[in-house]
Amino acid sequence: MSVTEFDLDSRGVATLTLNRPDVRNAFNAELILELVERVTNLPDGTRVLVLKGAGKVFCAGADLDWMRSMAGSSMDENTSDSATLHKMFSALDNCSVPVVARIQGAAIAGATGLVSCCDVAIAEEPAVFAFTEVRIGLIPAVISPYVVRRVGYAFARSAFMTAERFDAKRAAEVGLIHRAVRPEGLDQAVNDAVDELLQAAPGAVIAARQLVGEVWGKQPEEVAAYTINAIAQRRVSEEGLEGVTAFLQKRKPAWYPKGDQADA
Repeated sequence: MSVTEFDLDSRGVATLTLNRPDVRNAFNAELILELVERVTNLPDGTRVLVLKGAGKVFCAGADLDWMRSMAGSSMDENTSDSATLHKMFSALDNCSVPVVARIQGAAIAGATGLVSCCDVAIAEEPAVFAFTEVRIGLIPAVISPYVVRRVGYAFARSAFMTAERFDAKRAAEVGLIHRAVRPEGLDQAVNDAVDELLQAAPGAVIAARQLVGEVWGKQPEEVAAYTINAIAQRRVSEEGLEGVTAFLQKRKPAWYPKGDQADA
């Protein structure tokens, strides 16, 4: 039985489900490798990826049996294992399409790394988050670049050290997620985010993600050459020409979902 499930609908919306509900979708070596394979080999025509967990919990972090097996391994084996874990977060962070996380129940320890690598993260209000590694003598090392980038220095330092649990409203306040919604509104909120992404030009969406990474933490003059070139390239790109032409002609651009009634 596969530890993930994958579906692609007619709009190009892929859904990747962590499918180990009996252990709260905790990840082990098999799930890590399967997730990397799924994310890095999306079918042609995929425009958005939704990441979710089966059952009542999004993801409880690392599987206890997997952690137990690594405890008896050598330094070299643990280093190799950690490198594989890094590949999972890197694959998600650099996914070829925008990624939306649907979070219910909890996202604990390494699962917060998954959340931090998604472009849009939406959680139900009762969902619980925590960086619990220090409670068992570890640290949230591999996920730290993604989390610190997401929530900032001060909150990460405190949350990493105390292992405090916090709800979705607090997660939204610090930027770990983008929206906290009532449980009954979770699916609609995810669908709304997907619809917004489908109305945007696919190449421009990824270029916008890259833009943020290039300019983050830098002064305007430091990135002036990059930003000037970036917008010039988009203006002469096929998408840029189509988008501006469609706007001037008051029609929907070619990438709009079929049957979409939104204004161009």
